[in-house]
Amino acid sequence: MINLDIVDTKNNIKKSASVKEDIFNTKIKEHLIHDVVVMQLANRRRGTSSTKNRAKVKATGSKPWRQKGTGRARAGTPRSPLWRGGGIIFGPHPRDFSYKVPKKVRKQALRSILTSKVQNNSLKVIEKIEIGEPKTKLIISLLKDLNVSGSVILIVSEENKNLELSVRNLRYAKVLRVEGLNAYDLLYYDTVILTEESLHKIEERLS
Repeated sequence: MINLDIVDTKNNIKKSASVKEDIFNTKIKEHLIHDVVVMQLANRRRGTSSTKNRAKVKATGSKPWRQKGTGRARAGTPRSPLWRGGGIIFGPHPRDFSYKVPKKVRKQALRSILTSKVQNNSLKVIEKIEIGEPKTKLIISLLKDLNVSGSVILIVSEENKNLELSVRNLRYAKVLRVEGLNAYDLLYYDTVILTEESLHKIEERLS
């Protein structure tokens, strides 16, 4: 077990929490992180690119000119891929790029990223985040008090409408619930802020 400090909204240490080493102090496996992130990005692809082959190009079916005597190369159809406006050879067509990696791999990738954040002092645990009204300046003030700079992701245990609305206008911040925890977002943001309750839920999920 290792201990993580839990702070209040003014960045004062209030207590510490014992967490499992196999989640927050495990061996970092970069190849698994890579595999999971590539999977996530592939699953986001829409796969709607499409081109017309020579069978789908709309054009006359007649021969452009006679076979011999014109001095030009032989041509049988304006749909030829050699012609401007003709069909595309081996062009893209709508397809599904999504795939899955094993659940154990996804869990280990999350453990590796969380360990990396702890080692780099880029993970903070806060008792709770209470926002009385949806105001962006309240979040800016909170992050300033916590001495957080750069991009930040806040992990909460349950829906928090005021917090989500307050963060929505900040391009460098995001709110994510524990059930949506994923490798790409943890890597994308410089600092990870967990509430005490979300910390315990993450332990349950990744155990």
